[in-house]
Amino acid sequence: MSGTTDTSIKDFEAAIAELESIVKKLEEGDLPLEQSLALYERGVQLSRFCHARIEVHTDRGELRPAPASLAVEEPDR
Repeated sequence: MSGTTDTSIKDFEAAIAELESIVKKLEEGDLPLEQSLALYERGVQLSRFCHARIEVHTDRGELRPAPASLAVEEPDR
């Protein structure tokens, strides 16, 4: 998977909505393996997109990017 930004992701809210839909489909478990893997990869893209837009308030009221520890890790292949 490349590190480029997916231009089909419109905004944070749309990404979250699509991610929720993907999770629901995967939890149902009725999909062929190939389709499940494609949805999983799309979910990783969406998760990364959302994480990149999350900011955390510091104790001093400053905004900082979310820590990398919240990022989705690449699964072992």
